[in-house]
Amino acid sequence: MQSASKEEKPVLEKASRRLLLQFSDMLLIERGLSKHTVSAYETDIKLFGLYLQTHSSSLKTADRADIMAFLGSRVSSGGSARSAARMLSALRRFYGFMLRERIISEDPTVLIDAPTIGRPLPSTLSESEVKKLLSAPVVSTDIGLRDRAMLELLYGCGLRVSELVSLQVDQVNLNQGVVRVWGKGNKERLVPMGEAAIDWIKRYMRDARDNLVKGVSSTLFLSLRGREMTRQSFWHRIKVHGVTAGINGHLSPHTLRHAFATHLVNHDADLRVVQLLLGHSDLSTTQIYTHVARERLKYLHSLHHPRG
Repeated sequence: MQSASKEEKPVLEKASRRLLLQFSDMLLIERGLSKHTVSAYETDIKLFGLYLQTHSSSLKTADRADIMAFLGSRVSSGGSARSAARMLSALRRFYGFMLRERIISEDPTVLIDAPTIGRPLPSTLSESEVKKLLSAPVVSTDIGLRDRAMLELLYGCGLRVSELVSLQVDQVNLNQGVVRVWGKGNKERLVPMGEAAIDWIKRYMRDARDNLVKGVSSTLFLSLRGREMTRQSFWHRIKVHGVTAGINGHLSPHTLRHAFATHLVNHDADLRVVQLLLGHSDLSTTQIYTHVARERLKYLHSLHHPRG
């Protein structure tokens, strides 16, 4: 008896696939968004398109009621309000694009309010925890020395992990002590490096990088295969070092970016300076770190004050 064939995954109809492709090209070329961001938009819109196909509709003909029903179905099946808000944001961009291109005459997302969501405080590390994490790699090995240099640069400059792993050698100026970063929207910013980051990058360049490079490569931080590291591989490395450092709870490359910003604010750095260093286009995005600092002060007060 032959085994049952695997169930085929549903696919978008041809017309919807074509619209989604045009939209993605616009985001990449005109808006300069990263491939990761565009992929996230594509996923959300594809889910909506597949939902519409099961309800005798399509991306081009969907109306407000279709969108409301779709978002409601996502929440009722266990999705969060934050996830629904993200999907609505993707649909707003998509239908705004179709309206601009005169593919549709009315935007069905106009009268839809985004779900109300709280803004969670980002997970971060104390300064002592950061010190333990930075000291975790075994720097007598090439990989350990590479990891130490990466962690020092990540925390010292508040980089995104995608910015860190894609760094090229010529983006780091050790004499001037700055790193040139291409962030979201392909926007360039110069971020000063601290002495610790400079020293560890020098050691990595002098003692380890030549042992990792295979052939010719301009990438700064190399994998064992001599290639650019993936975000996922560095995520794994930071978790390994977190275990060594005895750090419990959620830990990711972004945790160190949060720690960088939080510690600057804790030491009275100007919020607009932190905004520039992080590469935030809007100050409101950076203002969350004032809340983090305030929560830390409340915790210390409750812990140490006799009336806390």
